[in-house]
Amino acid sequence: MFTESPNSNFIVDVYSDPICLRIKGRANYLNCAPVNDFFNTITQKNNITIMVDLAECTGMDSTFLGLLAGVALEFKKQDKKSTIYLTNVNNRNLESIENLGLNLILKVNPSEDTLAPHNILNKLQYLNTSKTASPETILQAHQNLVHAQPANSHKFQDVISFLKKQISQDNSFQ
Repeated sequence: MFTESPNSNFIVDVYSDPICLRIKGRANYLNCAPVNDFFNTITQKNNITIMVDLAECTGMDSTFLGLLAGVALEFKKQDKKSTIYLTNVNNRNLESIENLGLNLILKVNPSEDTLAPHNILNKLQYLNTSKTASPETILQAHQNLVHAQPANSHKFQDVISFLKKQISQDNSFQ
């Protein structure tokens, strides 16, 4: 899951508190598979805080936003005292977050007092971004967006239908 590639778009520090994920460049379906794996692993722990630093994030697509929504929904479902924060959110990314209603389930730009002592990444690990998200991961991400905000249904109904059909066809050939 980890590699030491300096060209990686995702840098994590799992030993910090909060756990830090820094995004450099664009976060999308082409490079988010390792982030999904990371979130699946980390959300199994109790009472954690994840800080996602978007200072160097140039954009996020709906698949990546759906992964973030999935983390927040998982924390809520498991009734854990765990939280995910998005920090250093630029106007473009904030617009995407708000257009999908994710600002209602994610903590966006928390006050500096909340995270200030933890802003330094200690033990950096680069996530390997060479693996593309599977159709199942992309489908789940879009279903997360609809679950998080039912008004998103009309925005993603075609994508969800397409992916379900593709997955069904792929499974019928196995």
